[in-house]
Amino acid sequence: MSTLNAGDLTLETAQHILRQFICLDQTGGEPVPDADLVRQSLLLVADRSDFQIFGICADSTTQATATLYSYLHALGYDYRPEVAPTEGPVYIKFNPKTGRCHTDSYSGTHRGVLISCQSAYDGDVNETFGHLPLDLWLSTLDA
Repeated sequence: MSTLNAGDLTLETAQHILRQFICLDQTGGEPVPDADLVRQSLLLVADRSDFQIFGICADSTTQATATLYSYLHALGYDYRPEVAPTEGPVYIKFNPKTGRCHTDSYSGTHRGVLISCQSAYDGDVNETFGHLPLDLWLSTLDA
């Protein structure tokens, strides 16, 4: 799988790559895919869904907000929701369709991004992926 180029991605392959991050499947023994391949997979899957709902589990509100903004920018959203400050580890849930952004303290051990792809049609993507890396898109913002 490591020799796969982004141009060779199919929807099925992209979903397989992203499913490797699902908490329950992380013990599958497969190596973590290359970040560029994960980014291209996410772009392809997002393109095959009507919208996405984001969940961020992070060590701080600052980290979670930067992560949310980087994912929103990468997936073509113009939104920059106001995120309520919360002390300590935090969970943010943002629904771009409604504009609702919920912030709460988080006592779990997982860190990363959950993306729930929502589609009106059965042939498109209706699935949740994650926990994807918090910094997946941060390095691309300055490029």
